[in-house]
Amino acid sequence: MQRRTLVTAGAAALAFPSLILAQGLPAGPVRIIVGFAPGGGTDILARVIGQKLGDMWKTQVIVENKAGASGTIAADYVAKQPGDGNTLLMAHINSQAITPALQKVNYDAAKDFQPVVLVGVTPNLLICNENQPARTVKDLLELCRANPGAVSFGSAGTGSAQHLALEMFMLAAKVKAIHVPYKGSGPMLTDLIGGNIQYSFDTMTAATPHVKSGKALALAQTRLQRVPAYANVPTMAESGFPGFEATTWYGLAGPAKMPLAMAKRMNEDINKVMLMPDVMEKLAASGAQDGGGSTEKFGDFMRAEQIKWARIIKDGGVKGEA
Repeated sequence: MQRRTLVTAGAAALAFPSLILAQGLPAGPVRIIVGFAPGGGTDILARVIGQKLGDMWKTQVIVENKAGASGTIAADYVAKQPGDGNTLLMAHINSQAITPALQKVNYDAAKDFQPVVLVGVTPNLLICNENQPARTVKDLLELCRANPGAVSFGSAGTGSAQHLALEMFMLAAKVKAIHVPYKGSGPMLTDLIGGNIQYSFDTMTAATPHVKSGKALALAQTRLQRVPAYANVPTMAESGFPGFEATTWYGLAGPAKMPLAMAKRMNEDINKVMLMPDVMEKLAASGAQDGGGSTEKFGDFMRAEQIKWARIIKDGGVKGEA
């Protein structure tokens, strides 16, 4: 599935590509490839940052959705692009850390990408639609125990961060539930609100508009400390699951062939974008924290996440798609 959206346009840069190259930036339009359907957390943050970069670079920055396979279709596509900087990946925990540990993918998550910058780390929210009777973690536990294998949980796909959060919950609580995978948070949330599924551990970024509208209810969050945007929502650790932390994270990366100097130049500008008051407000509203910093910081972070999730998947015996 593909969907292209023009985030912003500046014809001046197209007329002066030499100026862009002299600044260490790519000539011509830049595409940010998102591995999930429009409307999900990854898509939302890509558009926020893409719009600002288009204004700053005076060129077109286009968000293009290549949804499916927990983001690995998009990651594989970007890994095989030229290193000219015209194609970036909105890197995600699924495609860069979880799915490669679950099943064979057509790229090497550790070697085929040039890190640019970490955009943010967010909690997942344990949410349900407004018609569910269990509206606390305690009540949900009782519901799952009374109806083993009958309570449905949606996710952005098999092997997604949301799926792994559900697996962690089932292991810790010693309960069984139905996992219903989708091609991204957008379609999953549509079904959750419509009552086709009951619960989800979804990204705070994607879930927040629906929680604010009252169509979805937040039962818990999955970082060890509450984020300011959800100061009244308990953590899973506070709800009887000590040490329970299952986050989602986002960043920008290019193909490994991208020159380090270009990645560092982009890094400088994206760090500036993330300090803009309106962008900071949107990041905070989505629960995104700890973003920014150097290309090296993002590279080290991704390597640590790859090791962490490979261990959890192995120890938990979690299986990916056949």
